[in-house]
Order: sequence, then structure tokens, then C-alpha cells
Amino acid sequence: MIQGAINPLDGRYFEKTRALAPYFSEQALMKYRVLTECEYLIALSETKGIGIRKLSEREKIIIRNLYKNFSLKDAQMISNIELKGYKNIKATNHDFKAIEYFIKEKLGKTSLKNVLEFVHFGLTTWDATNIAYALMLSDSLEHVLIPEINKTVRELDSLTKKYKNLPMLARTHGQPASPTTFGKEIKVFVTRIEKRIEELENTKIEAKLNGASGNYNALYVAYPKIDWIKFSRKFIESFNKTRTLKLAPNLITTQIECYDSFIAVFDTLRRINTVLLDFNQDMWRYISDDWVGQKPKAGEVGSSTMPHKINPWFLENSEGNLGTANALFEFFARKLPISRLQRDLSDSTVLRSIGTAFGHSLIGYKYLNNQLGRLVVNKEKMLEDLNYHPEIITEAIQTILRREGVAMSYEKLKELSRGKQLKLTDIHKFINMLEVNDKVKKELLKITPQNYTGLASKLAS
Repeated sequence: MIQGAINPLDGRYFEKTRALAPYFSEQALMKYRVLTECEYLIALSETKGIGIRKLSEREKIIIRNLYKNFSLKDAQMISNIELKGYKNIKATNHDFKAIEYFIKEKLGKTSLKNVLEFVHFGLTTWDATNIAYALMLSDSLEHVLIPEINKTVRELDSLTKKYKNLPMLARTHGQPASPTTFGKEIKVFVTRIEKRIEELENTKIEAKLNGASGNYNALYVAYPKIDWIKFSRKFIESFNKTRTLKLAPNLITTQIECYDSFIAVFDTLRRINTVLLDFNQDMWRYISDDWVGQKPKAGEVGSSTMPHKINPWFLENSEGNLGTANALFEFFARKLPISRLQRDLSDSTVLRSIGTAFGHSLIGYKYLNNQLGRLVVNKEKMLEDLNYHPEIITEAIQTILRREGVAMSYEKLKELSRGKQLKLTDIHKFINMLEVNDKVKKELLKITPQNYTGLASKLAS
């Protein structure tokens, strides 16, 4: 925990969010920008017709070590170049030009000093930066967020299988409704999340490399015989070799990539978060009804004044963080696709908050997973409340009576049950007075709140 942090992600919750630091810290952004520029320099050297000499394998290692061994000291050097100046370099007051000068300063001490002018050659800041952000998105999803969401799915799926046959009172509009099973209700959330994870994993994150107005102007004027569109496509796709979530070239852009694919990622995460918000609120109610309990942990305090309390605060904390993340994702969706003319800079500061949205999402997932590990299902209470509402089987009775051609079946059951507190014996008395054959009466008398669960168990399987 950083005690002086004004953001809870870096303060109170840092132990839960530190896994995102290699992807969304300022140092991480610098590293990914250096990575993009280094790979671009190597790609130029491997393209015939460009006036940069061929690099040796040793020189390629030197270049790649700039980002592979990128350190806090390197990040500080870049910050100094931008804000204070460094050695004979005056302060740039431009974060990306500082990246370029950092690379030149490092390579200028090696055999690569005669290729320095091909660093950031023909590019605009956003060529390298949009690729950097695309890589940050891809890597953070693959290595942090998706694994944590999958952990949630595994925990929920375990509950589904364990309680697929446990009957439970359903509620629609908050009122008793046709029964279900606890496992099947959990399965609803598993299915919803799995669909979104598949969608997320199949999203291709778009990136561009086409210059200051999206037309390859500087690159083409320098080397008109080079197929820069082909080069751009090949370069962006080269990052896919080691990644599950792939990048895709966007060849028609302004100075900036339009972020439509970024928004697709954010919207999918927002939908996952919304599903989990729905789950949190349902589970909160089950705990409130005493259908689900929480394992106490020695030493923990539930209330500063009420000693007995075990509050579902993990769920409540998860809910708050997922809601915060969604507010940011919604703002990203409104803001990022809009840029004045060929670009304005308002997207730049917004992109720096991606890590904030991811951080609040991650906290939400982690707190939810903590809660899932402490749940204890109270079968007895669940069945007690189910059996207290025998009126829920009137649906079954009127449906069978309709099958048998009994007139006004629904209306008869409505008169018997609506707004009344029935006992199962009241329903049996009604059945025995029906003018139907004994086989049908026997069929009706077998129906109970516990066995009237339809295909719920099968659906949970």
C-alpha cells in the first residue's frame, strides 16, 4: 500500500491491483512504447529498399534489450528528458519525443549509432502509442483479467454441480413463483459469463501505422517504391506470434486509430461486470434470507458495535467496484470514438484511465471470488421456505386440468389460492373434490413444491 496515494487502486487496494502495474503504470506505457519503436526499427532494417543497413543478430539483441530489460531507472531517464532535460538534451515537454531521445541516447553508445535517424522514422507519436495501448490491452486481458474471471466461472460452476438438485423457491416480482434449483440459478450466471468470455477472446484489437494523417505521407515521400500498406499490415500482425488476443491492422484511419475495437473490449467487460453485479445482488438476498451463510474467520470483525455480525461486505465491495468500472467503460464508449477532424488530444488523457477501469474490475472479481470461497448453503432453511409456499404448485395443477379438458381450470385455482396463505392439505382437499378420474387425482397429489422443478436439474447439468 502506498500511504500517500490519492487513488485507492494504488493505496488501499494495491495488493489486489499490483498485477496490472506491468501493463498500465506510467512505466509500463513507456516500456510498451519503447517496444514498439524498437521492433519498428528492426522491421525497417529487414525491408529491402529502405536506406538503413542490415542489422546483425547481436545488434537486434541490443535493440530488444532496451524493452526486455526496461527498468525504473530507464523510466526516470525518460521522465527527466521530458520534464527537466538530460545531459545535452533539453526538456522536450513531449512524452513521446522523450521516448525517441531515450532510444537514441542508448543506441548511440553502440555500433547502431549510424542508424539513429531511423528511430521513429516517418511516424507520428500515435503510430507507436496506439500499438502500445493495443498490446497493453491484449496482454493485461490474457494474463490478468480473463484468468480472474475464469476463476469466478470455475467457482460458480462448482456450486452449480454441487446443488443442481437442491430445490429452491423462485421469486418473480419478489413474490413466490414456480420452484427451481439452486444449482440451475447459478448456472444462469455461468452461461452468461462464458458467452462474454468467448466474445472477449475472439475480439481483435485494431492498431494502425500510417503517419500523421493516416496517408503514409512521410513514409511514401521518402520511399515511394515501398508498399507501405503491406508493411503496416505485416508489422502489426507480427505482434500476434506470442499472443492469444490478436491485433489486427486498421488501414483506413486519420492520425489516430478510431478505437472501435477498444470499445468492443470495454463493452464486453462492462457486460461481464453487469452479469456479476446481478449475481452479487441475488446472492446478497439469499444471504439475507438465510438460505446461504458465510463461514466466519477468526479475528475478523463484522461490526464495530454489533459483535454477532458477519456482513456480506465482500459482495458489497465487489458491487461498488464493478459499478465504478462500468461508469468508466461507459464514458470510454462515449468519448474515445470521437475526435475533432483528423485528431485532437483529448483521447490521450482518457486512455491513461484504462488501467483504472481494469483495476476496479479486478478488485470486483477478487472480492467476489473471496465471497464464493466462504459460502455455506443452508439446505434446511431453503427447503423450509419452499415448503411454506405450497401455492406455487397451483400452476402445475391447473395445467394438468387443462390437459384433461377441465373448464375454467386456471380460474378455479386462482379462486383457491390468490392472496391466501394455503397449506398443502388445503390443496389436497381441493384435488380430492375435483371431478376427474382417480389416476389424474393420484398424479396431482404427487406434486409437491420440492419435486415441481421441471428440468432445472438437467439444465444445471
